[in-house]
Amino acid sequence: MIDRRSLMKLGAAAPFAAMLPKAGLAAFQPQPSGWRLFELTTRVDLPAGGKPSQAWVPVPSVHEGGWMKPQAVEWTTNADRAEIVTDGPSGAQYLHAEWSGVETATLNIVARVETQDRAKDLSAPTGDASLSAEERALYTAATELLPTDGIVKETADMITRYADTDLRKARAIYEWIVENTARNPDTPGCGLGDIASMLEVGDLTGKCADLNALYVGLARAAGLPARDVYGLRVAPSAFGYKSLGAGSEDVTKAQHCRAEVFVDGYGWIPADPADVRKVMLQEGEGNLPLDHPLVEDARAGLFGSWEGNWIGYNFAHDVVLPGAENATVPFLMYPQAEIDGKPRDELDPATFAYAITAVELTR
Repeated sequence: MIDRRSLMKLGAAAPFAAMLPKAGLAAFQPQPSGWRLFELTTRVDLPAGGKPSQAWVPVPSVHEGGWMKPQAVEWTTNADRAEIVTDGPSGAQYLHAEWSGVETATLNIVARVETQDRAKDLSAPTGDASLSAEERALYTAATELLPTDGIVKETADMITRYADTDLRKARAIYEWIVENTARNPDTPGCGLGDIASMLEVGDLTGKCADLNALYVGLARAAGLPARDVYGLRVAPSAFGYKSLGAGSEDVTKAQHCRAEVFVDGYGWIPADPADVRKVMLQEGEGNLPLDHPLVEDARAGLFGSWEGNWIGYNFAHDVVLPGAENATVPFLMYPQAEIDGKPRDELDPATFAYAITAVELTR
């Protein structure tokens, strides 16, 4: 752990109201324009009742020099043992805490992260960006919920059959998802991401962990390295889209999964078709058509760019949690916990119980 007093010298929290965008909507055109510093606090209060308890809480571990730089993590707890654990295959980090004999198991985690908007110039290759053989294998591999054969492969081949470059394949999959899926407000949490079932049943609805997972799975099936980026919205959108930002400092339910696809010569390209569908459902009077200007702007911007009002936790799939009764989770975007070997519902933070807040710090 690190000394909080030394952290506080870095800056004070800016009022949330100061982060709100000006009235009106602008075209959605994120561009790198300077780093922002956020402090993320996750508070866990498990009603242990004296029974053995454990928690596994994700901490920001996405290190990307152009748009995401995690800083210090500190914590206080009444746990018998607590440590930062790194998932070997993915590099995802989380704090694992264990308690015995306490009525309320408490854990308070404070993390600081620098973020900024990102935008990729897709007009022409800009360098010799490439992946190692190991990275390419990792980001084209199938996972439990993201198979790359069967109906997923058939669908990817259908979507990309006329695309003659990898960039056009990546864009074709993005456009297909925007046009053929829908956001389902009744989906629990951010969804599960069981993409083969979605395609087999023909129900292409869900939330970000469904629709963006579908993008990642189809891209991998088409031979393109791709990855989900699991994280949390922490501030309003600077472009006035209420659906694309956090509405307050309480971000307990602001989880959001984004996606990236790798194209040689271009590098990692942001892609977020799920947020286009969220704009359609939630902006204005709701249920906007694809040709609405707000949707068209978001659709154009969310392939190749995204805002820095969001913190990335990790890229992980099929995460093995040491000591857990249900040892493997499909992804790690929510806190996980058990009391006496019985899992808590991570989608019900009030009874879990946990709360997450985010504040932007002045520089």
